[in-house]
Amino acid sequence: MERARESRPDHEAYLVVIREQSERFLEALVAVPLDSPVPTCEGWTAGDLLWHLGEVQHFWAHVAAGASGDDVVTPDRPEDEAALRRFVATAGTELLAALAARPADAPAWSWHADGGTLGWVARRMAHEALVHRADAELTAGLVVRPPAVEVAVDGVDEVLAVFVDGVPSWGTFAPDGVAVALRVTNASGAWRLDLGRFTGVGPDSGTAFDLDAAAVTRVPDDDPRPAELLVAGRAWDLDRWLWGRGSADVLEVDGDPAVLARLRRVLADATQ
Repeated sequence: MERARESRPDHEAYLVVIREQSERFLEALVAVPLDSPVPTCEGWTAGDLLWHLGEVQHFWAHVAAGASGDDVVTPDRPEDEAALRRFVATAGTELLAALAARPADAPAWSWHADGGTLGWVARRMAHEALVHRADAELTAGLVVRPPAVEVAVDGVDEVLAVFVDGVPSWGTFAPDGVAVALRVTNASGAWRLDLGRFTGVGPDSGTAFDLDAAAVTRVPDDDPRPAELLVAGRAWDLDRWLWGRGSADVLEVDGDPAVLARLRRVLADATQ
């Protein structure tokens, strides 16, 4: 992803986000029955949501401590409710301890081409906790509280950079001339998405891919280039919408409805 000049939270700030969002996640679900449906994750229950965040934080705690992701063993899911809740709380504590033990530029395993450092893991885990805290509050019927504006702006950038942008070495992306402009209205932040097709054959599976995709560029706020679609809004509203956790009704949407529907499909495929 090409980038305009930007600022983002530092390593210690990401640790604060992980701690705060993980605690709010647990608080939101403390009295929620484990069989309660999660409205933003089709087919999931509150128990599934607890297990997911706990399992993810357990995995990355081991990676942050120096393990290869290929060597981390997934634990058995606790059958007892109290044990499940303890597991999630412990996983978060262990993740924070491992992230705090080494500097941001320390090497760490990653599945992503732009990863490879502890700082990348901290950023990824901050936004993982933030998104699932929103899931937890929605599951509990609570108001979804916004994070700090700079965290939400970084959330928009992170989901676009990590999940939407990027082509593996064995594939090819061909833009088709359709562009989308994304813009934050309560802070600095703008991105251009050039839509197109991703094609290639997975070297391990042999699966042939031919998918709608997007190349993402961080651009100046006053980027003058035209686009077929503009989506703009407050940073948290935009972040939630990109993750499928919020409605486009609170955003400014100007352009071709077919391009909006196409973009929504690309985002859903990238973040599922």
